[in-house]
Amino acid sequence: MVGISTYCLMERPLAAALDELAPLTDLIEVMDEGFHFITDPDLFSSYTQKFTLHAPFHGMNIASVFEPVRKASVQVMADCFIVAAAVGAPVVMHPGYFAWEQERAESDRQFRASLQELKAAAAEYSVEFWFENMGDMNYFNLRAPADLGLIGDTGLTLDTGHANLNRCLPEFLEIPFRHMHIHDNNGRADTHSPVGSGTIDFRPVMAALRQGHATAVIEVRSFTGAKSSMQVLDAL
Repeated sequence: MVGISTYCLMERPLAAALDELAPLTDLIEVMDEGFHFITDPDLFSSYTQKFTLHAPFHGMNIASVFEPVRKASVQVMADCFIVAAAVGAPVVMHPGYFAWEQERAESDRQFRASLQELKAAAAEYSVEFWFENMGDMNYFNLRAPADLGLIGDTGLTLDTGHANLNRCLPEFLEIPFRHMHIHDNNGRADTHSPVGSGTIDFRPVMAALRQGHATAVIEVRSFTGAKSSMQVLDAL
């Protein structure tokens, strides 16, 4: 199932974005930030679509070496789980980052502490969550398949654009994943461009998606780009 993220309509209120997307797809991922920060889960009761939630990420760092920041970030994720439970949606989240190479070992320890707390919260609210592979900035966790040991048995959201930036999309496609973010780029910048406008060959992407029976959403910057991406993917 390939749906669409509300990322393409971030300038619109959430209800308006959902109304725009609902006629196009049976799966919508809500970017739970900004205009789309969910304050009332009852909003979703009038839609028949399935949903996934992208947890807040600006200002968040579940791998922070500063304990108050780490704990606050985990609390934001747990609050997202409460909403996700009400909506009946799994959650995608970022795996955190370290600011200095000298802090990486401590940051990894902090991440592992966060992971245990997140697993406990997810179990409490009966919510599934997945970590997303990140782009090509040096301080991000989970940039390449070699980094997957950090997240253990937690599910993966395979982000095609991020993997393309790190030159490892073919390797990621060989690894089981639960969910996918679909967008294109030229291999140099994280542009979240429409499918077919960059350098990614989406034929093996779609083959891996079908083989793994995973869900996926188009995560591009514009509504027009989301619709054109759906047309391109439907033809593959």
